[in-house]
Amino acid sequence: MSAESPAAPAERRRAVVTGATAGIGAAFTRRLAADGYDLVLVARDERRLAELGAELTDRHGTGVTVLPADLSTPDGCGLVADRLADAAEPVDLLVNNAGISLNRSFLRSTPEAEEKLLRLNVHAVMRLTLAVLPVMTARRRGAVINVSSVSGFGAVMPGSTYPASKAWVTNFSESVALSARPYGVRVLALCPGYTRTEFHERAGIDMSKSPRWLWLRAEDVVDTALRDLGKGRSVSVPDWKYKAAVFALRHAPGGLIRVMARDNRGRIGRPER
Repeated sequence: MSAESPAAPAERRRAVVTGATAGIGAAFTRRLAADGYDLVLVARDERRLAELGAELTDRHGTGVTVLPADLSTPDGCGLVADRLADAAEPVDLLVNNAGISLNRSFLRSTPEAEEKLLRLNVHAVMRLTLAVLPVMTARRRGAVINVSSVSGFGAVMPGSTYPASKAWVTNFSESVALSARPYGVRVLALCPGYTRTEFHERAGIDMSKSPRWLWLRAEDVVDTALRDLGKGRSVSVPDWKYKAAVFALRHAPGGLIRVMARDNRGRIGRPER
């Protein structure tokens, strides 16, 4: 009687997370590591990437590759795109989380600052999604989560181009989701509201006067995103209060939206006269 052959080990899933060292990106890495994913971590700061990778390996036994890259540059974006297009080590989940905002009105901005915002918030999302989808569609499985924002549903931040960039991310994700779904690939736009991260601090935006009840935990945002991804949704808005805000932005009269925008002028520096 011959001995049974040992079962082949299950293939581990692999995820790429951009903007991995802080905020929502870091929350994604910790949740995915706990769920058994091997990870490719992308951010500019190599030291922080290495520290996070060591933490995840020690705690969860996760295989971690760190990929230092500035996605606002052609070289950085190309480096990550090449990794995503590698069919020999395919990626099961891409989280496009890296992004920036500017603490200035468009009326006193610079071409350099605005172009950097577009390269990171828009071009990198497009380029990396385009790089990974051919491999995913060929395998008939995979998912992309593009981190957008509730602010993308309406012009309620006078002078800021951040909401415009996130409006693109949401519409792009919904459109690509329709084309990828027949191949078994899911695409989700994650649209959180105010979330406790380093995001506003890095942009130099003072949020100290914002009510505490407005703020979300990054871990809860990630939980909602993964749950909605599993349900096949193409847009995820965490928390009931932001679902209500999105409904209002989509359906409220234009005059009311303009009043809301006037009340929010203090978030962005006013133009110099």
